[in-house]
Amino acid sequence: MSRGRLEAFSDGVIAILITIMILGLQIPHGSDLAAIRPDVAPLLTYVLSFMFLGIYWNNHHHLLSTVERVSGGILWANLHLLFWLSLVPFVTGWMGQNNFDALPTAAYAAVMFMAGIAYLILQTVIVRAQGRDSMLAVALGRDVKGKVSGIGLALAMALAFLSHWVSLAIVVAVTLMWLVPDRRIEKVAG
Repeated sequence: MSRGRLEAFSDGVIAILITIMILGLQIPHGSDLAAIRPDVAPLLTYVLSFMFLGIYWNNHHHLLSTVERVSGGILWANLHLLFWLSLVPFVTGWMGQNNFDALPTAAYAAVMFMAGIAYLILQTVIVRAQGRDSMLAVALGRDVKGKVSGIGLALAMALAFLSHWVSLAIVVAVTLMWLVPDRRIEKVAG
């Protein structure tokens, strides 16, 4: 399989996930601001999830630009990532419809955490397939941002049951940290 085909498939899945999320939003009944009030939490959750999926789409594109040959391991690792991303519409709806309650917020953080683990696995499989001296291996370096994200999301999962607002703040902070695209691969690729 070519890299382009893998990238196109992944792009399509992410586009469908965003479409599913927007279709889950309810149109307010009324034309004043009071009509929007019941839909504020779902709308804010949608915005957060849209940014989350957009960040993955952007970084996934850069990641795949380093792949010379797609192996079976890369295909499975990519499907693993897409599995976790496919749960984003579910946890987005659950958290938004329940006004950021503890369990839905913990589940949201857990899906984000597992997507991060899956992305790490995909990176590792690509480095193994391409070699330790590959462009990706050089670009990744120590991956401080990735480690901080993982720790933050693990904390967000646990803290959701003590304070779902603190948990949500951590999730938002991690998302905003990645809003500036990961430029490590761009720097190495020239």
